[in-house]
Amino acid sequence: MRRISLLALLAGCMVLQPAAAKFPDQPLTLVIAFAPGGTSSIIGRAAAQYMSVELGKPIVVENKPGAGGGIGTLWVARAAPDGYTTGLATVSTHVINPACNPALGYDPVADFKPVVMLARSAKIIAVNPDFPAKNFEEFRAEVESKPGQYSYATSGVCALGHMLGEQYKQLTGAEMVHVPYRGAGPALSDVLAGQVPILIDNLPAILPSIKAGKLRPIAISWPQRLADMPNVPTFAEVGLAELNQPAWHGLVAPAGTPEEAILVLNEAAKKALKQPELIGIIRGAGAEPVGNTPEEFAEEIRVDFDKMKTLVKAAHIQID
Repeated sequence: MRRISLLALLAGCMVLQPAAAKFPDQPLTLVIAFAPGGTSSIIGRAAAQYMSVELGKPIVVENKPGAGGGIGTLWVARAAPDGYTTGLATVSTHVINPACNPALGYDPVADFKPVVMLARSAKIIAVNPDFPAKNFEEFRAEVESKPGQYSYATSGVCALGHMLGEQYKQLTGAEMVHVPYRGAGPALSDVLAGQVPILIDNLPAILPSIKAGKLRPIAISWPQRLADMPNVPTFAEVGLAELNQPAWHGLVAPAGTPEEAILVLNEAAKKALKQPELIGIIRGAGAEPVGNTPEEFAEEIRVDFDKMKTLVKAAHIQID
């Protein structure tokens, strides 16, 4: 009798045991490691809005800027690996900054689980309209004929533009002087004013100035020519295929996040990226929607990080 009573009690407990909650069963958080208003924030907030519809739960977006994206990215790496916290990963947060500054406190490969690449965007070399070159061939000839006399502006040391400039110099042998600024805005302002002749940056940051005729585009990193700039060649077209890798934005979760949660988030993102409204927002920001698998995104981060570490070492670049 005692054994029967015990079994009955255990059976009752099993009946009363609530079923495991299906992910997600509460609001989620997306951390963007940059200030509001930039391309990262535009893409991240829009993606969160449309993913929340697919998930049936709100996604709260928190901007945590600082250290070139390092502060917010480190916060994500240290968050609970339960699927409820993700971060917006960029080439800056997961490739350039960790390669330039190992003291950031996180490993872009080991400390994260990639979820999905949301979008790609072109990188570009542009010049002030007074620059004595109308196209890439003239630009290259002009710079190489006057070694050390031309400078190029970027949004900072180890920023995306800085690294593209270093790659360009290594591949062509050109000698240009890097002028780092505290952000893309000040760099753009001085190039528009003619204080610095060349600007290297992410296309979304300077596309309005190009459309307004205030900057002349020279070459872009993109698989093919852009409809908005049909006369501007890709780097591959001019013999510099190594520079033709676009920038990207994606979602990552802390290492240890359950695979089930990663797959749910990935599926929600891919469905959201098929919505015409979200596609329009991303393209309006100068980018192109992607929506790949976690494995594909993970491999791209790893390959890009390894390449950047090699470039940083060869160019003796470091953040003071």
